[in-house]
Amino acid sequence: MTDHLWSGATVDVSQVTWRKSSHSSAQGGNCVEAASFGTSVAIRDSKSPDEPKVVVNRREWRLFAHGLKRGLL
Repeated sequence: MTDHLWSGATVDVSQVTWRKSSHSSAQGGNCVEAASFGTSVAIRDSKSPDEPKVVVNRREWRLFAHGLKRGLL
C-alpha cells in the first residue's frame, strides 16, 4: 500500500512494523499506532488500518509526542 505525504511524494508503508500506543485499550476508543522508517514516522488509526496514514518527519513526531505528554494538545 502506498500512502501520500503532504509534500506530494509517496511512501510505501506496507512493510513497516506498527506499534500500538501504550494508552490504547482493547475496548476501542482512541487507538493509534506508529511506525518508524528512515527519517519518518507513519501514524494510523488502529481500528482502521487500511485508511490513509499521516507521515511526518522525526522532529515533528518528537514535538507532537512532547506536546501530548505535557498536556499541551
